[in-house]
Amino acid sequence: MVLFLIILIASFSLTYLVKVIAKKRLLIDIPNERSSHVTPTPRGGGLAIAISWFAGISYLNFTGNMDVNLYYALLSGILISGISFLDDIYTLKSLPRMIIHAISTLIALNFIGVFNVIDFGFFTVENTIILTILAFIGIIWFINLFNFIDGIDGHLSSGMLFITFVLFFFVKDIVLLILAAALLGFLPWNWQKAKIFMGDIGSTLLGFTMAVLLIYYNNHEQFSIVNGLIITAVFWFDATFTLIKRFLNKENIGQAHRKHAYQRIVQFGFSHQKTVLIVALLNFILFGLVYLSIHLEINNLVVLAIAILLLFSVYKLVDSKKPFKLD
Repeated sequence: MVLFLIILIASFSLTYLVKVIAKKRLLIDIPNERSSHVTPTPRGGGLAIAISWFAGISYLNFTGNMDVNLYYALLSGILISGISFLDDIYTLKSLPRMIIHAISTLIALNFIGVFNVIDFGFFTVENTIILTILAFIGIIWFINLFNFIDGIDGHLSSGMLFITFVLFFFVKDIVLLILAAALLGFLPWNWQKAKIFMGDIGSTLLGFTMAVLLIYYNNHEQFSIVNGLIITAVFWFDATFTLIKRFLNKENIGQAHRKHAYQRIVQFGFSHQKTVLIVALLNFILFGLVYLSIHLEINNLVVLAIAILLLFSVYKLVDSKKPFKLD
């Protein structure tokens, strides 16, 4: 509990410091026609999350309170934080970012291993080549989709905080409390009306961290990767389904946009705060589905299908209120 409070206070204080420096250095996010905010706002607040997070897990590692292999896998996220922070400042081309993402992913998998097995209940996947490809692509996709989802005040930070607490509820790993403390210290500054944005340094690191943790817990039979997909479904479903629709519409999928479901809810007239609370309700429902799946021994592939059906219904409801228009 003491360490949790120290990390929380450090994250809160560092976020304020980053905000002050960002204003002085003109590291400001200027709204445009594709933005979901209207006020110029400092960015790069994820630096506070990163510093607090890496300091916290380093303390756990040096005191022998976490698996050293997990520590080094998570520590490789420093590379992602570094390239993302440079991107926040200078706007880099995609190639150097993707190379660093791949390097960090390979380092992480070297320490925690690829999936041992993926159990879908009705069948299992045990082919090493397939599992390696899925693990690599999975981490890369999480890095990028978490970046896509960070588009309105408090959306990613509060959602990730909830997911982290859900994981802790099931696996009781103190590492998750460190992550929760780092997020909780940042969240007050990011809640509507946001005083600072997370930036790529925060969103990409969180995506990488969550993917690594889910693979690790799956391999140690603490939490199935299928259940991991369920509790993170609000994020990856919105990002993936929107990307597919834009691709089918022959849009430039590399171009910034405001077509994710959560962004269109805001465009329909909901505040950022109300939209985040809707997402929180969906996350709570997904938590309930996982809880029932585990305690009633319901096939988790069936539960995943139910989760996808629920989110698809919500997505179609959003479509009916704020249609997905072509560029």
